[in-house]
Amino acid sequence: MKCRFFSLVVSFLVICLSLCAAKKNVLDNNMLLLDGWRVQSSAKVQSSGVLVSTAKAKTEGWYGTNIPATVMGVLTGNGLYKDVLKSMNYRAVDKTLFDDSWWFRKEFELPALKTNEHVSLKFEGISYSANVWFNGQLIASRDSFYGTFRQHLLDITPYVKARNVLAVEVFRAQPGDPNIGFVDWNPRPADASMGIFREVSVNRTKEVELANTYVHSKVNTETLDEAWLTVETQLTNLSDKPVSGELSGTIEKGNFSVPVSLKPGEKRVVKITREQAECLYLHHPRLWWCNNLGTPEMYKLDLRFKIAGEVSDKKTVNFGVREIKDYFTKAGDRGFLLNGKKVLIRGAGWTDDIFLRDTPQTNEIQARYIKDMNLNSVRFEGVWGGSQKIYDLCDKYGLLVLVGWSCHWEWADYLGTPCDEFGGIKSEKDMNLITLSLRDQVLWLRNHPSIIAWYVGSDTTPRPELEKKYVACLSQIDDRPYVAAAKSLTSEVSGPTGMKMNGPYEYVGPNYWYVDSINGGAFGFNTETGIGAQLPVIESIKKMIPADKLWPLNEEWDYHCTASSSAMNSLKVLTDIIDRKYGQAQNLNDYLKKADLINYEATGAMFEAFRVNIPKTTGIVQWMLNSAWPSLYWQLYDYYLIPTAAYYSVKKANLPKQLIYDYKDNAVYFVNEGPMAVTMNGKISLYSLDSKLIQEKDLKLEAEPYTSTKVFELKPITDGNAFLSLQLMNERGVRQTDNVYCLSARQDEYDWEKTDWIHTPLKATADFTKLSTLPEVSYHVSVSTKEMSENRIIEVTVENACPCIGFFTRFALKDDKGEVLYPVFWEDNYITLLPGEKRVLKCTVPQSVIRGKKVTLFISGWNVTEKVVGIS
Repeated sequence: MKCRFFSLVVSFLVICLSLCAAKKNVLDNNMLLLDGWRVQSSAKVQSSGVLVSTAKAKTEGWYGTNIPATVMGVLTGNGLYKDVLKSMNYRAVDKTLFDDSWWFRKEFELPALKTNEHVSLKFEGISYSANVWFNGQLIASRDSFYGTFRQHLLDITPYVKARNVLAVEVFRAQPGDPNIGFVDWNPRPADASMGIFREVSVNRTKEVELANTYVHSKVNTETLDEAWLTVETQLTNLSDKPVSGELSGTIEKGNFSVPVSLKPGEKRVVKITREQAECLYLHHPRLWWCNNLGTPEMYKLDLRFKIAGEVSDKKTVNFGVREIKDYFTKAGDRGFLLNGKKVLIRGAGWTDDIFLRDTPQTNEIQARYIKDMNLNSVRFEGVWGGSQKIYDLCDKYGLLVLVGWSCHWEWADYLGTPCDEFGGIKSEKDMNLITLSLRDQVLWLRNHPSIIAWYVGSDTTPRPELEKKYVACLSQIDDRPYVAAAKSLTSEVSGPTGMKMNGPYEYVGPNYWYVDSINGGAFGFNTETGIGAQLPVIESIKKMIPADKLWPLNEEWDYHCTASSSAMNSLKVLTDIIDRKYGQAQNLNDYLKKADLINYEATGAMFEAFRVNIPKTTGIVQWMLNSAWPSLYWQLYDYYLIPTAAYYSVKKANLPKQLIYDYKDNAVYFVNEGPMAVTMNGKISLYSLDSKLIQEKDLKLEAEPYTSTKVFELKPITDGNAFLSLQLMNERGVRQTDNVYCLSARQDEYDWEKTDWIHTPLKATADFTKLSTLPEVSYHVSVSTKEMSENRIIEVTVENACPCIGFFTRFALKDDKGEVLYPVFWEDNYITLLPGEKRVLKCTVPQSVIRGKKVTLFISGWNVTEKVVGIS
C-alpha cells in the first residue's frame, strides 16, 4: 500500500523549514522546533537522560523525523511496517514495543543572551507524560509533566548555550489516563498516540512576557454596521524588579498604547476596550461569515510591550469580527446565531489520521473538501489537530467548528477504567487535570472565529463537581456557548443540552429522515448520525483489500468496518439492503454500483430533510466526515482523500438555493439558505422507468432567507419506479441547480418497535429491482481545458442523444497508472442525464496535481457505456 502521506514527505519538510525560517524572521522571539529530531526507544538507548541531552550523545541508528509526530508515525515514516494498514496486517504489530519509553532528541542553536533576556520552551501537546532534559539538566519530570491536553511552558534561561540539546523521554498513556481517543471508529493506535503530537517552540523575551493574547468582538446585530473590540493579554514580569512600560498595538491603520506597571514577578491579565482606545470601535466592520452566508473576513493584531522604547515581547494574532450566540426553540432544541442570523448547522465529524500524520497539505485538501460540499461546519469530537493550522483553515474557509472532549473518556472499554453515568473522570486529581486541560485548549484556540461552541461532554454530561469547575474556568476566559453534552440530557449545573444523539449509525432509507419524529429524523440538533457503510471507490478499495480477497466479500472487508464489538463490524446490513432493494449483486462492480447509489441517495436525503424542515431543525452532523485509516464506514471522502459517492449528493443537497423532494409529503420544496431573498424559475419533470414524461410543471419561485416552502405536489407513483428531475434557473433561464431522484411506488417501511441506538430496521423496502432493466445508453463526450495560474479548468461536454435516461454517471480523472487524481473539484458528479440532455461539467484541478502527468477521463454509469477520453 502506498500511504497517502508518503508522497508528501519531501514537500512537507520544505514547508516545515520555511515555516520555521518565517517564524525566525517575522517573530524573532519565537522559534519553532519542527525539523531535525531524532527518535529511539529507551530499550535501545541504554543511557541516562543526562547523556542523551548532551552534545556527546551517540545517535547513530536513531530515526529521523519532524514533529509533530507519534512513535508509530515516526516508524512508518522511516519505512517500517510497510503496508501496515492494508488487508489485516495491522493485527501483527507488536504493541509491547511501546511499553518502554521513547526518546525524542533535538539539537539547535541560539544567539548569546543579553543580561535582561529570558528563554522558555513551550510544549503544546505531549502524549502522555515525559521527562524533559535540557543541556544535561532535568527541567521537568513525568510526575508533573503529563496530560495529553495540557500545555507546558518551561524556563530554560539558566541552561541556554550557543549549541543546545533538548531530550524528551516520552511515556505512553496507561489505562485510565484521559488520552486521545478514536473510540470505535477504527483500531486503536498501537502506541496509544505516544509522542510529541503538537508543536514545540523556543520563546525569547526580555523582562516582560506576553501570553494568551486575545481579541473579543461584539457586533451590532441589528444594523451590522458597527463592532466593538476588546484586546486581552497576560503580562508577566520575569524579573525581580518593578517594571514600567507601554502596551501598544496595531489593527490595520488603528494604533493604541496604554501604560502598564508590574511588580517583581507579577502576572496580570490586561484588557483594553474602546474607552481606552478609539480604534477598537469599528465602523462598517468586515464581518466573519460562514460558508454560503458571506465572506469569512479576518483581521490582524500586532501587540508589543515596550520598556524605555525597547520591545520586550511581541505577539501577532489573527482574529475575526463576529458575534456567536445560541438560542432554544419552543421544542427545547439549541440553535446558533451568527451575527444575529439563524444558521442551520450542516457539518460532519472529523478525525485525525490514526498515527496523527496529518500535514498542512492534507489539512488544506480536507478543508477545501468541506467547503466544496457546501457544508458550513465541522465537529471535532476530541480537540484534534497537530497545531492550530486546521483551525486556521476553518477560519479561512468559513467553517463553523464545534469542538470539545471525546466520549473516549466516558466508556470503560475505551478509557480502561470503570465508568458511571458521568464517565470515568472521577478523582479530584483527574478533575483538576481535565479542568486545566480545558483551560489550556480554550486559551490556545479562542482567537479562532470559526469555533462557536465548547462541548465538555459527548455521550454524558460531566460529573457535577467537574462541571462546576468547567463553568468557573470558562466564565473567566471565554463567552462562547457552552454545551454539557452532545446528547439529549439535562445537567443539574447547566440545564438541558438542547442536543440529540439518537442515531442512526447504520442504514436507513431516504424517507426515514422525513417520517421519523422521535429519534434521528429531521428535527432539532442531531450531533452525530449517518447511514453506516459508505464505501470508497474501487480504486481505493484495491489499496485496502488484496486482489485475491476482493470478491466475494469476506473477513478482510469486515476488518475495515468499525472496531465496535457489538455492531457495524461487517457489511451484512448493506448487503441485505442491496439484495432486498436492488437484487443480489452478481460481481464486485455490480455490488459497488448499488452500494454507491444507496450511499448517494440516503446521505443526501439526510441533509435535505433537515433543510426542508427549517426552522424545526437547527443542526445536523454526518457521522463521519473522514477516516483515520482505510475504512468502509462513515466517510464522505476516504482515507486516500478520494470522494465517495455521498460527497456529491451532500454537495448538491446543501446548495444554498435548491429544490428538494420530500419523501413524506410526495412534494417539492424550495429552500433558500442564502443571505438574501431570491426570485427564481423552477422546472419539475417526472419520468416513468421507460423514460416517458408523466408530469411537468414550470414555476415562478420567491423565497426569503432561511426559509423552506412547499411549491408543488406530485402525482402518486402507482407502479414500479419513476425519475424526478428538479431544476432551478435564474430569471434569464440559465440553469443554476438540478436534483434527480429515483422513486419507488413502494416505500421503505420501518419496524419502529425494534429501534435501538444503532438504527431502525426495515420491515419492508422500496423496490428498485427493475432498474436492472434500463436500456444501455451511450454519451457523446468532448473535453476542453483552460489554463489558469494555479489551476487547470477541464470542461467535459456530455450529451445523452438516446431516448432513454442515462442514470447515475461517474466521472473520474486518472493518471497513467490508473490512480484517481486528487484533489480535484467537480462541480457535479454521479449525474443523471435525461433523454436528449446536454451538460457541461467543469472540473478544477490544481496545476501541481496534473503537471507532467498523462491524464485520462473515465466515464461509467448504471446503464451508461464506459468511455475513456484522453486529456491533453
